[in-house]
Amino acid sequence: MPFNIIFKQYGENAILIEWPKVISKEILNDICDFSERIKQKNIKQIIDINFVYSSMLVLYDNLNIEFKQLKEELLKIYETVSIETKTSKILWKIPVCYDEIFGMDLHFISFEMQLDEEEIIALHSNAIYTVYGIGFLPGFLYLGGLNDKLNFPRRVQPRLVVPKGSIGIGGSQTGIYPQNSPGGWQIIGKTPIYIFNINRKKPIEISTGDCIQFYPVSFNEFEIIEEKCKMGTFNLQKHFIND
Repeated sequence: MPFNIIFKQYGENAILIEWPKVISKEILNDICDFSERIKQKNIKQIIDINFVYSSMLVLYDNLNIEFKQLKEELLKIYETVSIETKTSKILWKIPVCYDEIFGMDLHFISFEMQLDEEEIIALHSNAIYTVYGIGFLPGFLYLGGLNDKLNFPRRVQPRLVVPKGSIGIGGSQTGIYPQNSPGGWQIIGKTPIYIFNINRKKPIEISTGDCIQFYPVSFNEFEIIEEKCKMGTFNLQKHFIND
């Protein structure tokens, strides 16, 4: 069944479409499906579509179509019943080194939550995460699906610099820092791969709606993969799973 969505004018050339404000795979699937149906209609006045969590932003050419007209067209597309089919999603397998040299907060979380570090690593790497959004930095992945046992608040005092590739926990989410930046998430490891690379034709391969699973690697394996990434010879594992 369709959700009760709200259309809002967002500046002079954008429409903000809002779903119920909850983190939900059903809502994300609905948004992904809606986005694909819009693209299939090939509305020439639409410039771009972006979505995250429970909202979608549609950028359009306001010189050739008005807000009201586009809103009515989008609503018609949304309310058109689509045939439900079983879809497959991309699952990306991302290597992570949880060594203490990278996992700056791993021991602290272990102490505070009374969990062995090995159990934290197992819980974090066994889960399959959904990419609910990309931001606040280019390529920063907001991942839902963190085990409830690892729900841990952000740092009281954010770090001025979190190293590129760091894997963090912030409340009920986990994420990857795509570049050196300030940040307040609890850092438990690091990946050697480049999530975002402006020099690539497509700076980021991962999309909202994709799935992520981390797998532990040793410090030596980390260095080998890191060197391959620098040479451009490392291929990220990519699988298809039923939704």
